[in-house]
Amino acid sequence: MRIGVLSNLRADQRNSKIDQVLSLLARHPDVFHLETSNGEDVAPALAEMEGREIDILVLNGGDGTVQHALTHLRRKGDDGWQPWLAPLCAGRTNTIAGDLGGLRNPVRGLSALIEAVGAGRMRELIVQRPVIRAEIEEGVQYGTFLGFGMLHRAVRLVHESFPEGKARGTWGAGVVTATLVVRAAVRRDAGGILADDEIEVTLDGEPFAPRIMRLAMVCTLRHLFLGIAPFWGKEPAPLQTTFVEASVEHLGRVAIGILRGRPGALVSPENGYHSRNVHELEVRLDGGLIFDGELFDPIPGRTVRITADEGVRWLRA
Repeated sequence: MRIGVLSNLRADQRNSKIDQVLSLLARHPDVFHLETSNGEDVAPALAEMEGREIDILVLNGGDGTVQHALTHLRRKGDDGWQPWLAPLCAGRTNTIAGDLGGLRNPVRGLSALIEAVGAGRMRELIVQRPVIRAEIEEGVQYGTFLGFGMLHRAVRLVHESFPEGKARGTWGAGVVTATLVVRAAVRRDAGGILADDEIEVTLDGEPFAPRIMRLAMVCTLRHLFLGIAPFWGKEPAPLQTTFVEASVEHLGRVAIGILRGRPGALVSPENGYHSRNVHELEVRLDGGLIFDGELFDPIPGRTVRITADEGVRWLRA
């Protein structure tokens, strides 16, 4: 099977991880390799990969690179070119690659992948994960994590507060998450990042009663950055959703348990906490969206229609 590597050096954000992967690729001329400098270059690069009949597409970049590639590939449906996808931990937070079990060192991950494919052991690298299909004004998008309102503002805060590089990654996201949890627990900053959002939600065709939300998100991964997993629904459905009402109670006491996916007795619908797995949902809001690291600005009356796509073929790298 032929391996192709797409290195996305977005906005000249070259880092040591990407450089190390490029050095490895220089020693493997049989592995086809392309570089892009921004998200808009991903689609034509993938078209060239398709023309060269690449079977395994390695994504040497961050979560945004994976989101762009997913969107390009899945818009064609199952009848189009659908290579195996192997994201490397070469970005800032690497949420997707990390959840698939990828090695933290992208050079080791790519080396292990090349070795396994060459030895006919690719089967041991296969991982099952559905993805989100979201119909929005900007066009149909695919990814693994979709946050609404406050989460969009929080990620923008990370971008504005920290310089380019590692600080914008897991460390910066962790600092902002911890700060926001504390502020939410003591009900500070009610008019800023933590302003409540009016969000109208329908879950599997049924209207969801709460309308004023402090937190709203949907995900198909098992864990996010730093291993957090704020989903505890038990329904046999692919889309994990969590909603926290503005009138939530006891947030300071239950926040850690929620982030670990281990809610206590106080985490209940009666106290404003909701987590449920569904097959589809529709969300209407005025706020922005964060989709695997990609920011979509607020649009008044924005409607987001979400279903699950289980046609993606993942490989751990």
